[in-house]
Amino acid sequence: MSLWDWTLKAYGEPGVPEATLALQDAHGQNTSYLLWAVWAEGPDAATLAEAAKLAKAWDATVLKPLREVRRALKPAFPPVEDGGREGLREDVKAAELRAERVLMETLETLAGAASGGHPALEALKAASAAWGPAAPDEALAGLASVLR
Repeated sequence: MSLWDWTLKAYGEPGVPEATLALQDAHGQNTSYLLWAVWAEGPDAATLAEAAKLAKAWDATVLKPLREVRRALKPAFPPVEDGGREGLREDVKAAELRAERVLMETLETLAGAASGGHPALEALKAASAAWGPAAPDEALAGLASVLR
């Protein structure tokens, strides 16, 4: 199963969206990168480092600016009509989702066909440490516990 398809399925599981959002907003993690590490079952340290470098650059250049614009468009913005603002917000949201997919497709090529064979929590801890600074173990365990 492709990383993107696996991620869409994972996001449908109860608790996954909340756990990933907490890791992103409270601990500065990139959820696409973390989910990739679980999907790839814990790639080796060199691959994690390469993926973290790529994801950090993409995060800073593409994802964070789109996220900031999307969030800024959430409240009313008088005198801009709500319908126009909300439509633009949906367009930005779609661009943000597409940017996450582009990142995941790129990360998928880094993992290749090899599987690290590590359980979710172990993969998350290694990926989070490579991302730096590592998220608290309990936050990572929260995500690992809701992933199937």
